[in-house]
Amino acid sequence: MKTINEGNDERCVVLGTYIVEKNATVRSTAKQFGISKSTVHQDITSKLPKVNKALYEKVKAVLNKNKLERHIRGGEATKRKYKELKKKTA
Repeated sequence: MKTINEGNDERCVVLGTYIVEKNATVRSTAKQFGISKSTVHQDITSKLPKVNKALYEKVKAVLNKNKLERHIRGGEATKRKYKELKKKTA
């Protein structure tokens, strides 16, 4: 797990860069850096546009893509869950 000890401006750039490079979700980014989802969301939606507008636009594109795909990921997770439950009971 990476840790972030930089100031807020630097942290939002680090988080934004990670999201773009890894095509990451807010949740996975928060887990990677050991901070809350709320902090990640606050940094990339409120602070990043003021610090680095170009990076913010890239992050926004990734997050919009993730938002459009989340129902698919959720369905796949549910499918795996019940498949594992079926294996345990069989």
